[in-house]
Amino acid sequence: MGEDFPSWALQPRKETGAAAFVSKNPEYDGRGTIIAVFDSGIDPAAGGMQVTSDGKPKLIDRYDGSGAGDVDTSVVVELKDGKITGLTGRTLNIPATFKNPTGKFHIGVKNAFDLYPHGLRERIIPERREKLWDEGHKRAMAEAVRKQQEHESEKESEAQTLQDKLKKENVDAEVELATSLDKKFRDGSTAHWFSDPGPVFDCLVWHDGSSWRSAIDVSEEGNLEKGLCLGIYRETLEYGRLTEADNINVSVNIYDEGNLLEIVSMPSSHGTHVASIAAANFPDNPEKNGVAPGAQIVSICIGDSRLNSMETGTALARAMSHVMRGDHYKVDLINMSYGEHSHWAHSGRLGELMAEVVAKHGITWVASAGNDGPALCTVGTPVDIKHNVIIGVGAYVSPEMMSAMYSSREKLPGTQYTWTSRGPTVDGDRGVTLCAPGGAITSVPQFTLRGTQLMNGTSMASPHVCGALALLLSGMKALKLPWSPFSVRRALENTSTRLENQCHFGQGNGLLNVESAFQHLSKFSDAKERDVRFIVNCKGQSNKGVHLRGFAAEKVSEVPVKVEPVFLDADNRPAKDKLDFNLRLVLTCDASWVTHPAHLDLMHTSRHFLISVDPTGLPPGAHATYITAHDSKCPEKGKIFEIPIVVIRNEELSSGLKPGVQHQTVFKPAQIRRHFLPVPAGATWATFRIQSLSSDRQGKFMVHTVQLLPKLVVRTLEHHKVFNLVERGEWEFSIPVRGGDGNVVEFCVSKWWDNLGAVEVKYSIHFRGVLPSQRELVMHGGEGLMRLNLTSKISHEDLHPEIKLKSSVQVLRPTESNIVTLGSRDILPPARHTYELQLQYSLSVSKSTEVTVNLPLLSDVLYESEMESQLWMLFDANKRLVASGDAYPSNWSTKVEKGEYVVRAHIRQEKRELLDRFTETPLLVSSKLPSAVSMDVYSSHSEAIVGGKKLSSGTGYPGNTVPVYVSPLSSDKYSKGATLGQYLQGTATFCKDESGKKSDSYVFKYVLPESAKKKDKGKEKEGKKGKSDDFDAFSEAVKDTKILWLSKLPADSKETQDLYKELVSAGSSITSVHAARLNGLNAAESKDWNEILATSNKLIASVDQTELLAWMGTKSDTRENATEVKKEMEKLKGQLIDAFAAKGDALLKIGGEKKLEVADVYSSIVKYTDPSDSKVVGFVVNYLMDIHLYAKALKYVVKQVEDKHTKELDLQIVDLLNKLGWKHAARLLEHSVPAKFPAEYQPF
Repeated sequence: MGEDFPSWALQPRKETGAAAFVSKNPEYDGRGTIIAVFDSGIDPAAGGMQVTSDGKPKLIDRYDGSGAGDVDTSVVVELKDGKITGLTGRTLNIPATFKNPTGKFHIGVKNAFDLYPHGLRERIIPERREKLWDEGHKRAMAEAVRKQQEHESEKESEAQTLQDKLKKENVDAEVELATSLDKKFRDGSTAHWFSDPGPVFDCLVWHDGSSWRSAIDVSEEGNLEKGLCLGIYRETLEYGRLTEADNINVSVNIYDEGNLLEIVSMPSSHGTHVASIAAANFPDNPEKNGVAPGAQIVSICIGDSRLNSMETGTALARAMSHVMRGDHYKVDLINMSYGEHSHWAHSGRLGELMAEVVAKHGITWVASAGNDGPALCTVGTPVDIKHNVIIGVGAYVSPEMMSAMYSSREKLPGTQYTWTSRGPTVDGDRGVTLCAPGGAITSVPQFTLRGTQLMNGTSMASPHVCGALALLLSGMKALKLPWSPFSVRRALENTSTRLENQCHFGQGNGLLNVESAFQHLSKFSDAKERDVRFIVNCKGQSNKGVHLRGFAAEKVSEVPVKVEPVFLDADNRPAKDKLDFNLRLVLTCDASWVTHPAHLDLMHTSRHFLISVDPTGLPPGAHATYITAHDSKCPEKGKIFEIPIVVIRNEELSSGLKPGVQHQTVFKPAQIRRHFLPVPAGATWATFRIQSLSSDRQGKFMVHTVQLLPKLVVRTLEHHKVFNLVERGEWEFSIPVRGGDGNVVEFCVSKWWDNLGAVEVKYSIHFRGVLPSQRELVMHGGEGLMRLNLTSKISHEDLHPEIKLKSSVQVLRPTESNIVTLGSRDILPPARHTYELQLQYSLSVSKSTEVTVNLPLLSDVLYESEMESQLWMLFDANKRLVASGDAYPSNWSTKVEKGEYVVRAHIRQEKRELLDRFTETPLLVSSKLPSAVSMDVYSSHSEAIVGGKKLSSGTGYPGNTVPVYVSPLSSDKYSKGATLGQYLQGTATFCKDESGKKSDSYVFKYVLPESAKKKDKGKEKEGKKGKSDDFDAFSEAVKDTKILWLSKLPADSKETQDLYKELVSAGSSITSVHAARLNGLNAAESKDWNEILATSNKLIASVDQTELLAWMGTKSDTRENATEVKKEMEKLKGQLIDAFAAKGDALLKIGGEKKLEVADVYSSIVKYTDPSDSKVVGFVVNYLMDIHLYAKALKYVVKQVEDKHTKELDLQIVDLLNKLGWKHAARLLEHSVPAKFPAEYQPF
């Protein structure tokens, strides 16, 4: 037998001393503390989420800030005979146990898929398909094929009647429909007419006399005895499973006097795993405990299920306002294992609110640093905001974790994960405060159908630290000792264990040490700076440290530094505390290349001093040091604050045609080599080539490149690839770069952390480039040729310019805009209201395509945005939600069918006047073109003008400029119907080299000019008429007006009948007169079918069908008046078709012997048009149903619904499916009607 399984290592606590601390201090296990988990929600039924170690409820509140679970319950109905009708149309039986003194219920409806995580939807859809579709449809398909085979086996008569032909078409249509509906149902979409929207639940809210209650009809049958009946979770701790199939647990909150129901679900399993690491408690199996089993948890969902669990500004703002209000409990700690990268840190609405949570309300905030390493400057937000009040955590893996969690064959030394993000921040802060174990196998939600799961990331390291802080605060509360978020952070910074021979930028101050942190926090709890944070600004800006690279790293820099002490909740701090505050500090730094003052006398004001950084003697690479400030009276407190200094020194490039570097080295697991290279002027891409020199071992590597650009997010020029390098193998990777003086790119090469063995490699990095004369390529089609000058400043390069336009971009303006005051969920303390600008746009899609919606004024910024949030939702013409998106438009492309759509967007801010600036915000909608459009490129102006020989290749070399000319699109195809400002967008590449072509591309925009206008020959002829024709024209106009009004006036009025007789007696335009009368009769609420039949026959008799058919058979009409003839004949044809359709409908309605004429009407119609023509399809369907040819009728209705989806057509299809015997399809479609035709738009 081998040794026992190290279960304790699955939920790591020993590495940081957390387990030993709780063993030594069992009462300091987090009890008495409350952790708010800002994440994707927590399953209250997950393991360890029921009670704390001292028997209190573990999960004391569940809250969803995203709005994805909101249900509009503003419609109020009254109970009658123990029943009400829900918004789905179902009758809901109200159990006698539902206490409701008023008898009034608020009702709403919710699609279950809105509450499902993406992974759960992916599981449920095929399960529903198998259960509700497959068996029934296999039978239907088999029956359809059998009928077809039987029909084919019958001997056809020589004289085939119309009925015989239609029957044959009917059996073929049945097979065709069975195949097409099956394909459509299986395509996985949830947006087209025959998609499965999943379960649809009626929702109820009422007041039972003492509190608000809710019910969700999960039976979908109106049987609320089987439904979920829940009170507000915080008050009742009630939750329940939606269905047995989904196994997802939900709870509710109720707002606005019952008008809003918030169903709290989970958009992913992430939040439960995070909470379990921080504070899970297993009374019967303590080895599975989280770090702080005694802590209580508040679950606040910031992930939006509409966005695949992406956080939104709305959710974050609501989460922060909730903890700041503290209406029902005081949160001690926040864990946020979420984040994005930001363009800048010095401003942003969400960053301001985060700082307020910590600096005013005294809540300690812990966040994941990010999983974007190993290159430098990859720490994300919220760690990187204006004020460094957030504790950022990197990820560490211990030998025991490697063995127990990852089943490693060998125990390697503890290390940082390869992917953990590294500091510094762009503005010089450390970024990573400390590191902690970044993996665990622990509880996940029940909808995953597993009890535990391995997850790793800084998302797992952050709750470890947060749980550890709950231990510390639990001890501080027990000892009745004060603390602040700032003293907690200093305790961590001064006591973490330095990891030797590990990346400095990933570990921060080192590995968390719980025991030492508690000793520091408790020992110095009465320090005068306990409630003070120290704002460090460098270079006279908001930089939190000194970060030198490029030219700045090649010279001596004298840097002004400002240090300002700021008290917790400074506005309400007693004046005496500010007057008495004074620290006499000693400044130290261990780097010889930094000089600084030795002392600083700091009082309650900002102090300024200069430091000098001389990096000129430093070797290539990244160098970090810190000026630390210590209390001269109590140096054992450690550093009071620090000034981070990072210098990036470049390697020297080889000279020659392809400047670059070459290296040869041996890589061991987790080993990193960083190369900071100056990007030569004219370079537009760089190529990394690596070759294995080992003949007996493969290796798993990552190459990660970052080039920082001013005020642009790190991901602008960031690329990473994980690759396997076989024995003696080679691998190549090219990336885009921006050349220029002072520009620096980092190439970070690392061996994966758990890839065993050593591999010797050699690798090279070389720069190349073809540079266009302008980086922003925008061409207006009305401006003629566009000239671009191409230069190759580094080496000879083969040129092969290619411009391909791949999408069409419309510019839309709002059709509606409205600013509203939001409710209680969105009030910031003490009474600061939040406002919401609601915008609405109309969008028409002419054919199925893929669209991307973009609010360009607000795109690509979230944490750094001055607005609190933005969200858009795309609805079809029936108010059904099709897609959603937020600040990152490229993430939310969606396929849409032909039709009319509405985009609703919201923007939130505390300052109403700011929202007034955005009431006319344009919206961009990018539609993918069916095929790419290539622009013609020429080598000379003359060739471009005459459309001569196109440029296929050329050569660029240093000192030479190659002009190329781009000609406008020759076709007017894309300009037709184009709206103002519409443009085509694609990419331009200029080099022939394949690696360069893939990496070095530019966005190209082609602004569409106004399309050419056709001359109106009719108007030309009218202009030539003399005055003698005026009276005739007047008479004709009077007659046309009378005919027009004939169709609008009440059909059964005497005046209308007299007008009809008058126009018939006049004898001119008689067909149009009958047509107008027929239109009026058809529009009447009560139809006189005999009159319709008579009028139809008169119209048909007035048309010379022989002449019309002869014209239709004419291939080419060369007569001078061919245009006028065509116009008149098309009009006549339309009127005749309308008459046949009306006649057919009348015959079917009148019935009896008249029905015998219907087949002749059908035969007449197909002479002139296809039976699917919208003018006649209604009659055709009725006729086919009358002769029991349901499949063919269904085929025509399906074509109608694909052109325009309406509730009436859906119900008609349901009827036809039932008549066809396809009960399974009818049931599914009928069930989906409430989801596909909601009464109102889904709330934000």
